Amino acid sequence: MVARKNNKENKSKQVNAAGYWSLVLQRFKRDRLAMTGFILVIFLFIIAILAPLMANNKPIVFEYQGVYRFPALGDYFFWLNKLGIKPPFYYPEFRIFDYGRAFKEGKFKFALFAPIPYSPIQPNLDELGLEPAWVMSPAEEKQYLNWHWMGTDDLGRDVFSRMIHGTHISLLVGFVSSGIALFIGILFGALAGYYGGLLDNIISRFIEVMICFPTFFLILAIIAFLEPSIWNIMIVIGLTSWTSIARYIRGEFLKITTHEYTQAARALGASNNRIIFKHILPNALAPALVSATFGIAHAILTEAGLSMLGIGVKLPTPTWGSILSLALKYMDYWWLSIFPGLAIFLTVTAYNLVGEGLRDALDPRLSSEHNF
Repeated sequence: MVARKNNKENKSKQVNAAGYWSLVLQRFKRDRLAMTGFILVIFLFIIAILAPLMANNKPIVFEYQGVYRFPALGDYFFWLNKLGIKPPFYYPEFRIFDYGRAFKEGKFKFALFAPIPYSPIQPNLDELGLEPAWVMSPAEEKQYLNWHWMGTDDLGRDVFSRMIHGTHISLLVGFVSSGIALFIGILFGALAGYYGGLLDNIISRFIEVMICFPTFFLILAIIAFLEPSIWNIMIVIGLTSWTSIARYIRGEFLKITTHEYTQAARALGASNNRIIFKHILPNALAPALVSATFGIAHAILTEAGLSMLGIGVKLPTPTWGSILSLALKYMDYWWLSIFPGLAIFLTVTAYNLVGEGLRDALDPRLSSEHNF
């Protein structure tokens, strides 16, 4: 009888939990602005994942001497080469090779190129000594290659290709740095909220000290002593943006430790780890996840600012901020500021809309009344 009763209680808890998250999902779906932001985020994810297949001067597949090769897919595994491992779809004999010219000369029986057949790194117009594509005459552009839909930069690199590959960098920086901040914030917030006392005072004072420093200037000070790389940027942003998450987690832990089920677990002899990870943390994550969503937008904006100042991701890696930095040098090339600026604005806005929608769905009392 006791076992049957416990089973009924467990099933009831599972149904209640499922019912809660289904209600959260229903509220989120009703928020049209949040759903619009979510759709845009998914769209950016698709672009970031398919970037090597959407914009590349390497063919997706071609036939050479009776063998089909897939050089564009090798861009997904280029990092293995740095570890001394030969990546798949990597062909050393074609490392320096003009695929487009070879295809026009009939050296390939078959070749399927990306919709945007330009490299985000290699210049396209330096051999001809021409101005960017938007100031070319139609005859010169038609004589060279396809139309550059977003123009070219000062080195003749296609801006559209760099924008697409910059999507991958921006999302990577946003999610990795936000993940680092989420881990640190949960760790410090849980320790302070659960154990309290002296440990809570030490962690709380440390959080207050961190909040006193302007985040962007703190990042600038740290980056000045490090080599400019994408990994250093992500780590530094993550190490300086965890304070709000820690405060949310601490507050939730202080509240949930007083609930009956937490007291019952402690009375039954449950260990601290079990109480923290099984009973408290799952119920305290909601505000932290909302804060992490806003943190992604903040990280993308911070990386763009650092790259625009020339101390962000190392060139020639394409980022939206590095394209914006060229607009400061070449004021006449208006497309160098319009397109990356619009991309940054839309991305940050999308994540903010998702964060607000998630916040309102988790706690309807905080609804911002922006549904329509």
